[in-house]
Amino acid sequence: MQFIDLLTQKERIRTTLLQRIEGILDSGQFIMGQEVFELESRLASYVGTRHCVSCSSGTDALLMPLLAKGIGPGDAVLTTPFTFVATAEVISLVGATPVFVDVCPNTFNINTDLVGQAIDDAAQRGLKPKALIPVDLFGLPAEYERLKAVADAYNVWILEDAAQSFGGSFRGHKTGSFGLAGATSFFPAKPLGCYGDGGAIFTDDDDLASLLRSIRVHGSGVDKYSNDRIGINGRLDVIQAAVLLEKLSIFDDELEVRQRIADSYSLHLQERFVVPRIPKHYRSAWAQYSLLAASSLEREQHIQALQQEGIPSMIYYKIPLHLQKAYAFLGYNKGDFPVSEDLSGRIFSIPMHPYLKQEEIEQICSVLLM
Repeated sequence: MQFIDLLTQKERIRTTLLQRIEGILDSGQFIMGQEVFELESRLASYVGTRHCVSCSSGTDALLMPLLAKGIGPGDAVLTTPFTFVATAEVISLVGATPVFVDVCPNTFNINTDLVGQAIDDAAQRGLKPKALIPVDLFGLPAEYERLKAVADAYNVWILEDAAQSFGGSFRGHKTGSFGLAGATSFFPAKPLGCYGDGGAIFTDDDDLASLLRSIRVHGSGVDKYSNDRIGINGRLDVIQAAVLLEKLSIFDDELEVRQRIADSYSLHLQERFVVPRIPKHYRSAWAQYSLLAASSLEREQHIQALQQEGIPSMIYYKIPLHLQKAYAFLGYNKGDFPVSEDLSGRIFSIPMHPYLKQEEIEQICSVLLM
């Protein structure tokens, strides 16, 4: 059994995908070919933003807006410690200081009620709060209506980390469209993934989009040998764009299947575990389906039982960022973010992809309920 089944999906798009790739090979347009611009147009239309700027990874999708906005030393950028390191890593890479905010125990997303106090605390430490990076964890959008009100009150801008949530929505508005900019990842394991690294940034801001397009090609100006600013080599590979174009054509169908699988899991497992809670008006992209065990010991017992039956599982994220060695210099201690720490000790994820068979779902649930 696969945790994420990319091979069955590949067979579904194999013929048209190979045609696209052969067309690229025949054209010789291996860098910024027309597939990149076709993909950007289709993605912007899908999300509902004026601009989509593709890039080489989800990490660069988070990094580039910080570069474009001049975030640097002395600035504070707020985010959650219960996420993959890339979210905080980009803050450090531009020289700014990550300021962590604990998450909600039911949605695992940043706790809006704690953001204002964290901004005040950062200012009292002599930092300049500039931006907020909420994370749409496991596919569920964060509380952007409330977060926007707080961000506006404190004059900070929002960069949506939609690396796991592409295809999710709130009140019909797609992830990637919240905040000044939204960043997503096309890592193969994501709901919409390519066959390598890739990412995209969404925005309605014309000036920001122009800066992002410059930054992704070494800060280029009128041409690549005119450099107006410090940038990166952040281009999306044209073959990965071709992969994404073909996957996008079946994406909404896959999202519907993911939802049905999640519903089936929850129906079977809700009496034994804390299952994911999707608030009213929200739609998750179900990048992962995660459960909370009663304790870390019970989690280990469940994982071992699954493993004995050949069923894979994963733990996201077993060490919150404030306790990672890389962030020891920030001076956080165990107990500073109790919800994130509690989740890290009890959470685990089970297979989630659109090609799970009903008998596989039943087998997984049966093992977990033993």
